[in-house]
Amino acid sequence: MKTQYYTATSINGYIADGNHSLEWLFQFGEIDSMKDHYPQFFGNVGAMAMGSTTYEWVYAYENLREHPEKWSYNVPTWVFSRRELPTVPGADIRFVQGDVTPIHAEMVRAAQGKNVWIVGGGDLAGQFHDQGLLDELIISIASVMLDGGAPLLPRRITTPPLQLIDVQQHGSAFAILTYAVSKTA
Repeated sequence: MKTQYYTATSINGYIADGNHSLEWLFQFGEIDSMKDHYPQFFGNVGAMAMGSTTYEWVYAYENLREHPEKWSYNVPTWVFSRRELPTVPGADIRFVQGDVTPIHAEMVRAAQGKNVWIVGGGDLAGQFHDQGLLDELIISIASVMLDGGAPLLPRRITTPPLQLIDVQQHGSAFAILTYAVSKTA
C-alpha cells in the first residue's frame, strides 16, 4: 500500500493554468502508448483525496449537476475544503477539512490494502508530504510551458532528495517520472 500523488504537469511545473483549466492538456487526446498506464494505476487505487479546486473543476467539466453518472471514480473519495460544495448523488464522497493525518488513516482503512491516490492539487499533496504520509510521485510531464497557474508541488523538498525509480516515454509529448519519497530519519 502506497500513498501516491499522480498528476500531469507542464514542463515548467504547473498542473493547471491561471484559470484553473486543464484545456492545455486535452490537446494531446489519447496517446496510444498511454492507454494502459492510467487504468493500470487506477486498478490499484482503493481510496483517493482531492482539494476543493480539483473537485469543483471535475464537477463543472463533467457537468455532474445534470449528469451524476459521469462521476468516474468507484472508490471512496475525500474532498478537502473549508467551503460547502455540491454533492454527487450515489458517489462515495466525504467532505473534510483540517489535518490530513487522521483522515489519511481513514483512507488507508477504506483502501483495504490498495493504494491511496492524491489526485490534486499540489498544496494538498504537499500537506501529505509534510506529515510524512506521501510515498510516491508519479508525474506525467507534457511537452508544454504555461505562463503561470497551480504549481505541481509548492514545497521545498531537498533533503533527503526524491529517488527516481522509473522513467517512461509516451510518444513525443509525455515523459512519466516516478519518484519514491525518501523518509527522514
